[in-house]
Amino acid sequence: EVQLVESGGGSVLAGGSLKLSCTASGFTLDDSDMGWYRQARGNECELVAATNTGGTTYYADSVKGRFTISQDNAKNTLYLQMNSLKPEDTAVYYCAADPHVLGTVVAGGCGPSYRRGYWGQGTQVTVSL
Repeated sequence: EVQLVESGGGSVLAGGSLKLSCTASGFTLDDSDMGWYRQARGNECELVAATNTGGTTYYADSVKGRFTISQDNAKNTLYLQMNSLKPEDTAVYYCAADPHVLGTVVAGGCGPSYRRGYWGQGTQVTVSL
């Protein structure tokens, strides 16, 4: 059974940092394209960072220079290091497989209820002033 389990969310003051983790089971991250999505209340589900099997990365303009996606293949875990956090980064963050299939915006929302695929359960990130 394929599972993606996220951790590392929480509350932080603006300017602070958080590191999200997404541990995969049932498949190998090294063989997969992976991404981090987020959905703020009232907003669309958007792709914020992605990496493919060739090591190419993608970042949304809003997070470039502040977020870094990486993975530890020995731990089969995907990470999102988030620095210089802003209140507008407040959202539920999801890891997902095959972002090139899911797209940069997922209509309706994040998660398998809106778009079939492998998604984590989501982790809340709250940034306050």
